[in-house]
Amino acid sequence: MWEITYSTDIDRIDWDELKAAVAADDFDNGRTQEQMRLSAENSAINVFAFAGDEIVGNARALSDGVCNAYLVDVWTKTPYRKRGIARRMLETIFERVPGQHIYLSAGEDVEDLYEKLGFTRWDVGMGRVVGH
Repeated sequence: MWEITYSTDIDRIDWDELKAAVAADDFDNGRTQEQMRLSAENSAINVFAFAGDEIVGNARALSDGVCNAYLVDVWTKTPYRKRGIARRMLETIFERVPGQHIYLSAGEDVEDLYEKLGFTRWDVGMGRVVGH
């Protein structure tokens, strides 16, 4: 098993490889490789996890740089889960958004992870998709 390394450098990412990895792991939300790259470029911070040269995780945050941040695209490849990879990626993000409220939307299957990281359930959450 490879040692896990982390990077915040989006220039290191092979977007075709990332797209294939999330699709194979049933985490694909339909964005193209180009849209994934643009999403990363427009994010405040991106963190990627690698086992050797293989990308096995990513997480990113949107932020106003002052008081609000939002976690999105938190993914760890299934065979690598429950090894602290997501925790490490998120802690890297937390270090870069000091003093900010951090929001996220997560499924019940990962609530334990977020609770261990200090998140609490809030009663109201709403969303809307505009267009496609």
